[in-house]
Amino acid sequence: MFDLAIDSKLRGCDIVKMKIGDLVRGEQVRSRAIVVQQKTGRPVQFELLEPARNSILAWLERRGGTLDDFVFPSRIDHANHISTRQYARLVDEWVIGIGLRPEDYGTHSLRRTKASIIYKQTGNLRAVQILLGHTKIESTVRYLGVDIEDALHLSESTEI
Repeated sequence: MFDLAIDSKLRGCDIVKMKIGDLVRGEQVRSRAIVVQQKTGRPVQFELLEPARNSILAWLERRGGTLDDFVFPSRIDHANHISTRQYARLVDEWVIGIGLRPEDYGTHSLRRTKASIIYKQTGNLRAVQILLGHTKIESTVRYLGVDIEDALHLSESTEI
C-alpha cells in the first residue's frame, strides 16, 4: 500500500477504492494505470515502478480475489474497501515504525512525496501538474510551496 501510494500520487480516498482490475492485466501488475479521481472526477495516469509492482503482486497473491474486488478490503466486510480512517492509521503506524513523528506526516504526505521530488529534480511544474491531476498550475504551485527562491534558483542554474 505504501509503495502504491508513493508511485500513484493519489489521495487516500482514491487509494482505498482501487480495484484489482485497475492494477492488473493478466497475471502481471501494470507498469501504468489510470484512476478516475473522486475529488475531481477526472482520470489521472500514473506509473508503477518495479518495487511497487513487486509489492502489489506479493499482496495480491496473498490476498486473492477477482478483478472487481478492492485491492485493500475491509476487515469487517470483504466486499467493501478499507476506510480512509483505517488507511490513515496504517500510515501512522508506518511513520512511527521508521522513527518519525506521526504529527508531521500523514496520508497526504505520501501523495506529495514523489511530486515534490520530481519538481526538485526537474523544475517542471507542468509535468507535476499533470501527474497530480491538477487543472490549474496555480494549484500545483501552492501545493508544492513553490516560492520566489525556487524560481530564482532555477533561473540562476540555467545558462544561455
